[in-house]
Amino acid sequence: MSSAKRFGARYGRKTRQVFARHEMSSRAKHKCPVCNKVNVKRLAMGIWQCRSVSCGAKIAGRAYSVA
Repeated sequence: MSSAKRFGARYGRKTRQVFARHEMSSRAKHKCPVCNKVNVKRLAMGIWQCRSVSCGAKIAGRAYSVA
């Protein structure tokens, strides 16, 4: 879980692992429910946008994943 290494020894192991899982999920590309391409990126908490040129849909979803 490399993204949580920036916290060092602070906050406890379990908390850092959970944070790293959520952060990896939110930064990954997800499948678009409109065009079914794996091109959806997170804009803000709960707001997702398909980066496909033909689609470009904005979707309101969960905080760390689209669905």
